[in-house]
Amino acid sequence: MVSKLHLPPMPAAPGRRSGCHLLSWTTDQSTFIPKPKHTLLPVLTVLFLVSYGLMALLVVEQGRTIDSQRNLIKQLFSDSAQLSSMKGKAFQKQRAEAQAQAEAQAQANPKGKMQASPSQVTPRDNGKSEHSAGKPHRPLPPRPPRDTSDTSDERRVLFSI
Repeated sequence: MVSKLHLPPMPAAPGRRSGCHLLSWTTDQSTFIPKPKHTLLPVLTVLFLVSYGLMALLVVEQGRTIDSQRNLIKQLFSDSAQLSSMKGKAFQKQRAEAQAQAEAQAQANPKGKMQASPSQVTPRDNGKSEHSAGKPHRPLPPRPPRDTSDTSDERRVLFSI
């Protein structure tokens, strides 16, 4: 014997319906209640404006930094030029004093017998004279003769050196 089991239909939970909500042309449209939309548009707009404000502030500050660095570089360049001119003047003065001293020594020894005092000769000068005296210099190889067609290229050769 096979018995048929009949289950009584169960009513849906009151208030909430499960499953898909299908719309029909024949049903009443007034029963459909749309979900309230919680948009983030105002929050995103405020964040967008704040971020652009911060970026504009950053650009302004970078402009100020670049200007101050430009001014600093100009000041350093002028200081460097002044220092170079002071060094040049000091070198010229020292050279003029050395020439005056050499002329005074030349006038003191009219026969042209220049004798260097031991205080004027430095050890570095001694090293150079000893090194050059011990090793003979090899003469440079002669240059090949210039051809007449090379005269037009002479300008390029001078600037390439």
